[in-house]
Amino acid sequence: MKRNIDVCLSPELIHLYDLEGKIVVVVDILRATSVMVTAMAHGAKEIIPVATLDEAKSYLDQGYLCAAERGGAQVEGFPLDNSPFSYMNEEIKGQPIVITTTNGTLAITKSTSADQVLVGAFINIQAVADYIVRQGKDVIVHCAGWKGKTNMEDTLFAGALVELLCESHDLACDTAHLSLKYYQSVKDNLFEAVKNSAHAKRLNKLDVIKDIEFCVGQSIYDLVPVLEGDKLVAVK
Repeated sequence: MKRNIDVCLSPELIHLYDLEGKIVVVVDILRATSVMVTAMAHGAKEIIPVATLDEAKSYLDQGYLCAAERGGAQVEGFPLDNSPFSYMNEEIKGQPIVITTTNGTLAITKSTSADQVLVGAFINIQAVADYIVRQGKDVIVHCAGWKGKTNMEDTLFAGALVELLCESHDLACDTAHLSLKYYQSVKDNLFEAVKNSAHAKRLNKLDVIKDIEFCVGQSIYDLVPVLEGDKLVAVK
């Protein structure tokens, strides 16, 4: 029996969706979920996503390795930023990492009533699709967006995942159809499309074009961060 896939374009809309019994895939391409996947691929023990700076500061005071981002920039006083390249080193191997970001970690904390919460990015999209097929459940792609608004890159990821799951899942509503058609219209030149997004232009002020290029690379890593309690752990 085919299951359903739906798309929520913003955390401000997630209350309209019934998450019970479903898998939610949280995506924040630029750059929170891309960072989380990268960190786990390079040996992080687990990731603890928190919504607020105060929560992150409490972990920092306990000696945890912490990353904090607001408005795309690293928050002063926290040792790690929101670039995937900062997590490709020995420092993070075997370590639990606490992360708070403007949009991505908020979307995770708003998804916890789901049966399972996964972290998705272009860099692990095939692994996410394969995991979902094995579970045989309805899916909602929860796009982190930007401060409550819809954004281009997360919507494109949603469309790409819908395309990968079209044989196992029916499209539940028009948002899934729109995301799919949008992705199919630009997928042959994804980097150029995302480079012109509003958030990419915000990040360009921080000189992170290489981050953007990396974050639209597809299926670089073969793992899926899955929320267990308040921690993300890697599943293959």
